[in-house]
This record gives sequence, structure tokens and C-alpha cells, in this order.
Amino acid sequence: MTNLQPKSKESQNILGIETSCDETAAAVVNTEGLILSSIVSSQLELHQRYGGVVPELASREHMRGIVPVVREAMDKAGLAYQDLAAVAVTAGPGLMGALLVGVTYAKGLAFSTGLPLIAVNHLAGHVHAVLLDTAEQHREIEFPALAFIVSGGHTHLFYAPDASTFKLLGKTRDDAVGEAYDKVSVTLGFGYPGGPTLDALSSHGSAKPGVFSVPSMKGNALDFSFSGFKTAALRWAAVNPVADEIAARREILTGGTPPTVEDWLRVTPMATRNLIASFQQTAIDHLEANVLRALTHTDARSLIVSGGVASNRGLRARFQRASFPVPSYFPKPVLSTDNAAMIAAAAIPKLAARDFAPLSFTPDPSLRLDTEKPDSEKRASGAA
Repeated sequence: MTNLQPKSKESQNILGIETSCDETAAAVVNTEGLILSSIVSSQLELHQRYGGVVPELASREHMRGIVPVVREAMDKAGLAYQDLAAVAVTAGPGLMGALLVGVTYAKGLAFSTGLPLIAVNHLAGHVHAVLLDTAEQHREIEFPALAFIVSGGHTHLFYAPDASTFKLLGKTRDDAVGEAYDKVSVTLGFGYPGGPTLDALSSHGSAKPGVFSVPSMKGNALDFSFSGFKTAALRWAAVNPVADEIAARREILTGGTPPTVEDWLRVTPMATRNLIASFQQTAIDHLEANVLRALTHTDARSLIVSGGVASNRGLRARFQRASFPVPSYFPKPVLSTDNAAMIAAAAIPKLAARDFAPLSFTPDPSLRLDTEKPDSEKRASGAA
């Protein structure tokens, strides 16, 4: 048995489609949690030129990629459309233009094949990415749990009494943690995206106090804020002689081949390495402090961490250390970033409940996952 759904007499197949940001993805997952195919077409090289995702370009690339990506996912799964039980698609949150591409295609596919359409919350997908991974390993996550989604667009902490019910405890008030990594990386000349680079370099320096600090949150103490990290990095770069090293790193980025850690180390003196180590440590301190606070105020028995930043080695080490209060579960790296397997998996309980979307539904770029308002909105107590 897995956390995905009660075992049915006959396994069914779901096609998932994901186009919430800058990856065009399609996957086929069966109702036992087996991934039959998972195809992701990344726009990374396109958006690297601009230091971040350009919504208009993302939408255009989704339109180019959606047909071949879905076709490849079906071919790899070895299935025809009549072998599917439903089509699932990301309904939000995300970029409106990007979401429209996936939703419009899924609607057309559902209409032409007669398959039911399932609208999936992208954040629920990230939670189900972890459930997919634990299902593969024949492990069970004990509920109630905390569900922590950390990525370039999201830093959300939920209380989850089960795999389909979520109560928002805290979220970022400005930048997401992954966005902070990207902005600090661009400031220092390492380019976009910045998370993997800064994570790799952080172990080559020593964290020093003084530049970064964990913000003190008024109101809801479980909220997050990362805009100050970017500001602190800008101030540091303004008063330190780093122009030459930043220029050298930008030259590496235009060299035509992906930079290695060794490439970066050659043009990154110890002072900058220490800054990166300080940034990573303080950012993780902020994340951990709120999770520990939430564990104190809830009966959660486990922690589910997903999203692109869930691949961060420092974060994984912090939450998976032996002294951490509850077991922590992370997806494998390929399921941490946006993918369609997680969307199909999140549709499994909806298929069982026959929770289908009408063809008239529209995506919502600000779609919320929580099913109950956080206590902070009922009473500004700062505790869940």
C-alpha cells in the first residue's frame, strides 16, 4: 500500500500535463504509482540569457513543445489514448500564458477522446512527487505531516492531516527561497539559475556572521522573507573589490560549455566563497526555524519537502540529520523540479472520487492549495 490511494482491483493510467512555468512536461502514471513515462522539455538555455524566466517567451516555447512532448510521453509508455482513464493538467498557480497552453491542449485532448479532465493544483503535485518516490521504495509517510514546498516560485508550509487536505501555515511575503538563490547568483556573476551553483560552492567556504540574518517576522511567525538576502548581497558586492571576478565569471558563462565547479573556483576567491557559504547557511536557518516552530505547534509526525530547492544538499542534510524531530521525506532530484508525473499522481485520488473538471474551467495563476484559512488570518497569533 502507498499514500497515493487505496489499491484498486485494476490499475488505470493517467496522462499528466504540466506547463506552469518554463518546462513543458507530460507523463503517464498508473494508479498504483508507477511512472510509465515522464518527458520534460526545459527552456533553461533560453531564459539564461535574460537572468530569469520571461513569461511571453515561456508561453511561446510551450506552444512549440506541447504536441511533441505529449506524443513522446504516450509513445514511451507504449499506450494509446483509449488506454487512459483521464487527462490531468496543471490548473495553477503559475504564469497565466504558460498555464493556458497546457490547459487548452488538455481540454482539446479530453474533448476529442471523450476522456475526463482533471484539474490539478501545481503545489499538490509537488507533494505527490514525494509520495511517488516513497511508493517506489515501498515506504509509507505517516500523517499528519508538514508539507514544505520550496522552489523558485514558492515557499509554502502546510499542515496536511492526509495527502489531499492542506492548511496553510506560512508562506513567503516577498521572494521565494529559490528566487533568492537566483538573484544572489546573478548579483555575483554566476548567472541563472543559481541554486545548484551556490549549493555546490557553499561547501568550499566558511559561513561568517554579519552579512545575512534570519528576518524577524511580525504577525505570523511562520511566514518567510528572502528579499533581504538579495539586498545584503548587493550591498556586499558594492563595498568589496569584486568587479574583476564578476567579469571573469560572466566570461565563463559565455564560453559555450557548461561551467564546472572547478571553473567557478578558479575565479572565486575565499572571501566570495565565504559569502556564499554564509548565504546558504542563513537561508537554511530561516527555513528550518519555521519548520521546527510549526512542529512544536502541531501534531505532525513527518515532514514532506518538495520543489526545486529540495535538491539542495545543505537543506537535505539539515532536515535529514539524526537529531531532527520527525522523519523527513524528499523526492529524487528528477521529481523535485517541475514535471508532469507529479501532476498525474496528484490526479489519482481525484480520479477515484470522480472529481472531474468541466471543459469550461479556466486556469488560475494565483490558485491556492489550502482548504482552510491559516490561524494567522483568524487571529494574528503567530502560531499554527
